[in-house]
Amino acid sequence: MTKKMKKLLTRIVISLTLFITFFIIDHFINLSTIFESNGWVLPLSIYFIIYIIIGYDVLYKSIVHIIHGDFLDEYFLMMVATLGAFGLGIYKGINNLPDLGFEEACAVLMFYQIGEFIQALAVKRSKKSITDLLNIRPDYANQCVDDEVIKKDPQDINIGDVIVVYPGERVPLDGIIISGETEIDMSSLTGESLPVIKKEEDEIYSGSINLVKEIKIKTTTSFYNSTVNKILELVSSSSEKKSKTESFTTKFAKIYTPIVIVLALMIGVIPSIITKEYSLWIYRALSFLVVSCPCALVISVPLSFFLGIGAASKYGVIIKGSNYLELMSRNTTYVFDKTGTLTKGSFSITKINPKEKEEEILRLASIAERNSSHPIARSVINSYNGLIDNSYELTNIFGKGIVAKKDEDIIYVGNDKLLDEYHIKYTKEDEYGSIIYVAHNNEFIGSILIRDEIKEESIYTINELKKYNSSFYLLSGDRIEAVKDIANNLSIENYKANLLPQDKTNELESIIKNKGKNVVSFVGDGINDAPSLIMSDVGISMGGIGSDAAIEASDIVLMKDDLSGLVKLKKIAKTVAYTAYLNIIMAILIKVIIVILCALGITNMFMAVFGDVGVLIL
Repeated sequence: MTKKMKKLLTRIVISLTLFITFFIIDHFINLSTIFESNGWVLPLSIYFIIYIIIGYDVLYKSIVHIIHGDFLDEYFLMMVATLGAFGLGIYKGINNLPDLGFEEACAVLMFYQIGEFIQALAVKRSKKSITDLLNIRPDYANQCVDDEVIKKDPQDINIGDVIVVYPGERVPLDGIIISGETEIDMSSLTGESLPVIKKEEDEIYSGSINLVKEIKIKTTTSFYNSTVNKILELVSSSSEKKSKTESFTTKFAKIYTPIVIVLALMIGVIPSIITKEYSLWIYRALSFLVVSCPCALVISVPLSFFLGIGAASKYGVIIKGSNYLELMSRNTTYVFDKTGTLTKGSFSITKINPKEKEEEILRLASIAERNSSHPIARSVINSYNGLIDNSYELTNIFGKGIVAKKDEDIIYVGNDKLLDEYHIKYTKEDEYGSIIYVAHNNEFIGSILIRDEIKEESIYTINELKKYNSSFYLLSGDRIEAVKDIANNLSIENYKANLLPQDKTNELESIIKNKGKNVVSFVGDGINDAPSLIMSDVGISMGGIGSDAAIEASDIVLMKDDLSGLVKLKKIAKTVAYTAYLNIIMAILIKVIIVILCALGITNMFMAVFGDVGVLIL
């Protein structure tokens, strides 16, 4: 709980305790009778102190808004209504009328502040810096100076300098490889889980990780213009592009407040001139003003969303604010990341060809891949249930595959380049995916097709969301073949591939600019998705496998990593929105009826409060 929330809760507890105490005392011994002369001053003083404790911020905001000329809001309505209640009580005290009613002013603000506290509970979210969670900022760079390697701050490296990146280190600056050949983990940038082979003359991006061999890089950017720094800037600046929606009560108050004030003036002035009964009509005008305060409305709407947030949490969907639930009820455009979101982010064997040699192909491939930690190699080993022969000597042919030898027995496992190098004839596979070719003693045995599998719930989720006339986009840093295959299988017509984080946010920004009245949500799971999650109207992250940065940057978290939670979320959002609108209609309808009865003098303030509370309970 934030300091602001704790402070508000403390004020509510203190003022509510004082209110109940003096309310009971007042109704037993009547505080206004303690002093013979001007007895009404005592209850006025007591209740006004309580009023200031619970409502000083409402008064302050209202005064500030009046000074700036933008005062037709709920704060102004609260101030006019509550001060009107005190004015009414003072009027009755001066004229020795019963039921001073000072408690009404406090009760009105009590209702309002309790509603605000409930809303704050629902909207509460962590304020930690996202940048602290982005572990992609390099701490140092190894600069080559003559024959020495000197550790420096990346910000002190100039364009054209030569740096060394050792295995396991993060690339500090963008550049071109001038010496060495290695595999690079770019998952923090593109979301692609497969390592990428990089050799001399290839471009390399800061933030990626060198996995295998030492490389030398000639820098092409300064640190401030590097890929890693651009990501950090995107995270810190994208929050300014977050769509903001006004609450219904604010919109309603801008119309409702001036109408109420004008009607109150008309009730107090016109009949007084006609009937000459000034005190009667001023009393009714003030009563009308107090009764007009829409307490049930400003509480019932936040409560509806608060309960909706609670219902969603039962399904493992964490919503960081009621405004995001309201936006989801109107959401029609979904932008998806690929790896780990629509797909499992782990590799498995899709096909072995020929099928009749499946066991032999897996046995030979497992022998060659037994020492590899590569995701594709592990998927092969995990699929083989037999014992793996450890007596073969393994030779890694960089970028091509592995040759396993035992005496005269030779196994070749790798890509087509490996078999071409050893002049082994093979049947080429044209399907999308990672292809492992297997040969034994210069004879081609077969091939293994490995893919990042589509999650089962992805198809269900897309089909269900289509029932709400939704449109879908797929933005990924993966290869075009992979993205196109996933998009076709899920019937997603709009897709883009080979995107770096800044490219992804540019595409998303374009979608948002052309959205019209539609609400755009982005669904992702990686560090590289954080800027897009912040920029979208509603950022949705996958909780279990999602990075800390993605979870922090998002507005809604699917804690079970089950994309079908989006369907649950959509249904709950639609139900909550319907309930909220029903509450609004009921609150306004009953309020209008009570206000009319009060203006005609048929009912009193007790009935008005009863009506307000009744609507709130319903």
